[in-house]
Amino acid sequence: MTEMTEITDMETIPGESNNQLALTTPEVQPIKRRKKKSMVWEYFTIENVSAGCRRAYCKRCKQSFAYSTGSKVAGTSHLKRHIAKGTCRALLRGQGQDNNQFITPYNPKMGGSEPPKRRYRSPSSPFIPFDQDRCRHEIARMIIMHEYPLHIVEHPGFIAFVQNLQPQFDKMSFNTVQGDCVATYLREKQSLMNFIEGIPGRFCLTLDMWSSNQTLGYVFITGHFVDSDWKLHRRVFNVVMEPYPDSHSALSHAIAACLSDWSLEGKLFSLTFNHPLSEAGLENLRLLLCVKNPLILNGQLLIRNCIARAMSSMAKDVLGAGQEIIKKIRDSVKYVKMSESHDDKFIQVKNQLQVPSEKSLFLDNQTQWNTTYQMLAAASELKEVFDCLDTYDPDYKLAPSMEDWKLAETLCSFLKPLFDAASILTTTTLPTVITFFYEVWKIHVDLGRSITSEDPFISNLAKSMQEKIDKYWKDCSLVLAMAVVMDPRFKMKLVEFSFTKIYGEDAPTYIKTVDDGIHELFLEYVALPLALTPTYAEEVNGANNGMTNESHQGNLLSDHGLADFDVYIMETNSQQMKSELDQYLEESLLPRVQEFDVLGWWKLNKMKYPTLSKMARDILSIPVSAAATESIFDITEKQLDEYRSSLRPETVEALICAKDWLHYGSSDVSNALVKMEF
Repeated sequence: MTEMTEITDMETIPGESNNQLALTTPEVQPIKRRKKKSMVWEYFTIENVSAGCRRAYCKRCKQSFAYSTGSKVAGTSHLKRHIAKGTCRALLRGQGQDNNQFITPYNPKMGGSEPPKRRYRSPSSPFIPFDQDRCRHEIARMIIMHEYPLHIVEHPGFIAFVQNLQPQFDKMSFNTVQGDCVATYLREKQSLMNFIEGIPGRFCLTLDMWSSNQTLGYVFITGHFVDSDWKLHRRVFNVVMEPYPDSHSALSHAIAACLSDWSLEGKLFSLTFNHPLSEAGLENLRLLLCVKNPLILNGQLLIRNCIARAMSSMAKDVLGAGQEIIKKIRDSVKYVKMSESHDDKFIQVKNQLQVPSEKSLFLDNQTQWNTTYQMLAAASELKEVFDCLDTYDPDYKLAPSMEDWKLAETLCSFLKPLFDAASILTTTTLPTVITFFYEVWKIHVDLGRSITSEDPFISNLAKSMQEKIDKYWKDCSLVLAMAVVMDPRFKMKLVEFSFTKIYGEDAPTYIKTVDDGIHELFLEYVALPLALTPTYAEEVNGANNGMTNESHQGNLLSDHGLADFDVYIMETNSQQMKSELDQYLEESLLPRVQEFDVLGWWKLNKMKYPTLSKMARDILSIPVSAAATESIFDITEKQLDEYRSSLRPETVEALICAKDWLHYGSSDVSNALVKMEF
């Protein structure tokens, strides 16, 4: 029996001798009764009131209860209820001074049909005193992580739950929990700032504009960067409320606030936005960045469009062109899925026809185009079942015609390349800028073929989509091509091959643009190296120390008196430094293995290519999408919910940013589960 085991009603009564209850003979030893272990006896004593009658008396309120009459024992359940239900007023008065109560008094006003059960402690779960501050901290984390409303702490149901769980917990107000959430945000922000101080490279930012019912705009600014261990990171830096989101200065104001808040002046490498900008708005951004940030490659890498928005726009063209047939198929799917009997008949027909498709029917979410594509693709594979369903179900009269199914398959052929490309953004944590050079090029080539189709529907739809992919390609092809060059599996070879397919006879001109750009960017890294961060300085010093541990060369190499010598080396060997890039390009391509960590390769080769590796680190951190993972397929503008948009802008930023940061863990507070005892 463990300490958690309760003794039955045959336990020895306090104050009575064991010998009086045992038969003793010279041959038989006295029977030793186990000491009572039920914690009820901490609150009750047993007294004889008459011959054969004993009663239990509460030590606190002196109320008596039946215990035994003759050989009949009443047990202890009614004694426990006296404590648990809170009818002992003396116990209630003293509970606030006793943290070791084993029973939480039951309060019928707090709700619930039964009193709380007894809480036990065993040697494996040591006593942990109640901590009001820690509980407040955990409530703030809960609200942040699960996006609960701040007012939850004032809801009657929540108050009743907490009071029954821990009566000592003080009620919290909206203002209190708001302050606790902001405090959590500030603590996590300081931790993140300490982390990014050691980032050796530059930062890329994405801007995603959300709307609200009050016509206010909220700019979500996310930072993308590669750490000293060559791991790619993304963090939400700011959520900036813009009262006039359509103004020319809205994004400029948000970017200026972010650069100042995180001390990123001079460290910005690229900017990707998910919001249509006017020429005046773009010019405002360029002017701001000229002042706040040294232009890289004359600013050609700074401002780019979001590939997710471009693909969603093309998908909307497809859905708009086929909206009639899509409605027909949606109605048929709805007929099947909204009734269990209809669904059973559909499966019966499918099995009889032996249709090999493994796909299941489901209704689409009309705010996300991928679900409409998947609905069409599944229905098309099951078209034979729909065609025969009216034979088994006379009420079904919605079957699309063969011409309708042919049109649905055409829509799927346009949507599938977009779906495959966009899905990459939702599944990978590796740099996507390399992958999307190939994906965009493939979409571009496929649309070029479709334009020549004799079917006017296909040709016209392809022309509409190609206009949008052409605009994206014109704005972003240089960045995408440079990223491909930084992949040792492709380098300039894939650029040459792809451009030949797209531009034909004009390809050499565009290939030269990429080649000149990559060399010009490399020279900028040679002439204007980024100042060493503490982390990068440690890397370099560690490498140097490793080579000169047992000599005095380290003192010579680190002598500040040789700073002029470093300048002389750079001036006289500029051609040699440039050859670092040429040497990389001239080396053989690596085998094209599918699971290839390009950042890991540069980490291993950073000593061989010290300058080029810095450039590769920054280029490969460029994000192609400004949309959050869950918003990649959205065809409607993201909108902040009514509750959050009613909060102060500072509170909204704290809640959203802290949730993102807590997702990656915190060093300040342990997330381990703690068993509370009281």
